[in-house]
Amino acid sequence: MIHVTIFQNAKGEHLGFDAEGHAGYVEEGDDIVCAAASVLMINTLNALELFAKAKLSQSSGEDDGRLSVRLKQDPNRETELLFKTMVLGLTAMEDDGNYAEYIDLTFKEVQQP
Repeated sequence: MIHVTIFQNAKGEHLGFDAEGHAGYVEEGDDIVCAAASVLMINTLNALELFAKAKLSQSSGEDDGRLSVRLKQDPNRETELLFKTMVLGLTAMEDDGNYAEYIDLTFKEVQQP
């Protein structure tokens, strides 16, 4: 299962996320659930850097399917839009009866750095 934790401040603004695990929907390399979740998160990371010029810390591990992304700045309109778009896609996957058992989405309030 893919576990994704979305970090938000007290105002509900997005500060980053942690993802870990593999979906296990089908054999590795053919897993559409893992591919879809990965594309949503990696595209968000790339868009945060390229379009929002966000200052980020990030780490990843292919073996355990780990991706960790944190804003190193205050959230702004652009970062919020990109994070909300990612959350929209991940939530749709979690709510879909065909894929719900392969992805878990959690929201956690944290202090801003």
